[in-house]
Amino acid sequence: MSPAFRAMDVEPRAKGILLEPFVHQVGGHSCVLRFNETTLCKPLVPREHQFYETLPAEMRKFTPQYKGVVSVSFEEDEDRNLCLIAYPLKGDHGTMDSVDNSDCEPKSKLLRWTNKKHHVLETEKIPKDWVRQHRKEEKMKSHKLEEEFEWLKKSEVLYYSVEKKGNVSSQLKHYNPWSMKCHQQQLQRMKENAKHRNQYKFILLENLTSRYEVPCVLDLKMGTRQHGDDASEEKAANQIRKCQQSTSAVIGVRVCGMQVRGVQVYQAGSGQLMFMNKYHGRKLSVQGFKEALFQFFHNGRYLRRELLGPVLRKLTELKSVLERQESYRFYSSSLLVIYDGKERPEVALDSDAEDLEDLSEESADESAGAYAYKPIGTSSVDVRMIDFAHTTCRLYGEDSVVHEGQDAGYIFGLQSLIDIVTEISEESGE
Repeated sequence: MSPAFRAMDVEPRAKGILLEPFVHQVGGHSCVLRFNETTLCKPLVPREHQFYETLPAEMRKFTPQYKGVVSVSFEEDEDRNLCLIAYPLKGDHGTMDSVDNSDCEPKSKLLRWTNKKHHVLETEKIPKDWVRQHRKEEKMKSHKLEEEFEWLKKSEVLYYSVEKKGNVSSQLKHYNPWSMKCHQQQLQRMKENAKHRNQYKFILLENLTSRYEVPCVLDLKMGTRQHGDDASEEKAANQIRKCQQSTSAVIGVRVCGMQVRGVQVYQAGSGQLMFMNKYHGRKLSVQGFKEALFQFFHNGRYLRRELLGPVLRKLTELKSVLERQESYRFYSSSLLVIYDGKERPEVALDSDAEDLEDLSEESADESAGAYAYKPIGTSSVDVRMIDFAHTTCRLYGEDSVVHEGQDAGYIFGLQSLIDIVTEISEESGE
């Protein structure tokens, strides 16, 4: 099935939905876009599409929910700004109707995402002269912003200060360099192919970060082998080299990307956002990988120990599920670990019950460093498999290679991850 299709395949007079960059994408080279608060979309790859449509029931809790297929096209305004619009396929009213579009931006609003510091919202209430002047001012800054963006793309680890009192999620829109890079590359590819095609099929998937106020995201490339059975000799050799030169060959897993929110201990009222990309992840030793995991679960003052138990239980359950899957190979697939980095009230571990009732977040902040603290309440953490463009299984009748048994490389990576998280938990006194 080709991702391209003719204009007549789009439902006529359909209402389009404006797509925005997904600001929490920390890995992968395929552009992920925000359809609405709870739904994302990404370019349809036939093999990945087939995976979601034939997914074993016991694996569903460990993958994003599949929500269907839409058509995505792009248009240019008078200033040659590009926007991406999603439409239902011809005869397929159910896909977009079944997704809650209440928070979507309709096409008529013409939201322009510039990959810079802001976007322009053009409506009938805003004078056109003002919009033109605003865009002119933006263009005057373009050279400086493009230079900054190029620097962001080349930086492997970045730290940003953010205001704790402000909306941290909105601040993420201006900081995540990997998300900006993927979005810019997608627009460029579509623009270059505009003479030949202007419509693409995208799949709709659950937004796993939607229930977190400040999502901390860890993207792990799983398995000892990354190239698919259909890879060229050059591609296979390149992927083998990357595995051999990283922790993939030793422990079956490597860091592909990370977004984590921590606290600056000596700067009251502010925090940090840290981004790590795949290029840095490939350079990590096994010890460096362990330190990166420790950093991911650490908020700058203490280790989020309450997350480690749930992570271990979910990793162990996933390992058990995959051990029962016959002939699957999840080449180049990733595993996401997500939790909420939002600051919560804390209490001293040696506090009395009466003290716990009266202790506020402010008093805990004032005493930071004097005692060991733990957060009040329960925490949730999510573990999900993503990216199945190179997955294979005997159910895929067109595949020339059919594997037997379990995906030993992926399972080996899971066991290594379980062992390392267990070590972190034990060393921290859990």
